[in-house]
Amino acid sequence: MEDNYGEKIKSYRINLGLTQSQVANELEVTPGYISNVENGRTAMSLRFLIYYAKLMGVTLDELVGDLEPDYKEASVNNALMKEISKLDDEQKAKLLKTLKIWNS
Repeated sequence: MEDNYGEKIKSYRINLGLTQSQVANELEVTPGYISNVENGRTAMSLRFLIYYAKLMGVTLDELVGDLEPDYKEASVNNALMKEISKLDDEQKAKLLKTLKIWNS
């Protein structure tokens, strides 16, 4: 993970207006643990990253894509495929035409 992992975790919390204590309570950890993560002294386990993503209202895929530059492309592709799967056939055809025009 990149060096500012803790800062990004912190920014998610602040953007939702949550305190370290509130996040700690939801994750059933101590506020000190959250402080250590945000200050780069501790890395979250996969289990806590999953809970954290749910708490922040993002998918784990989005969270990891935001935290790990090497995973960013896969994260964007997965998010794009998820949105495309929600379209009906007519909307997919329009999107395909648009993409072909955009890429020419």
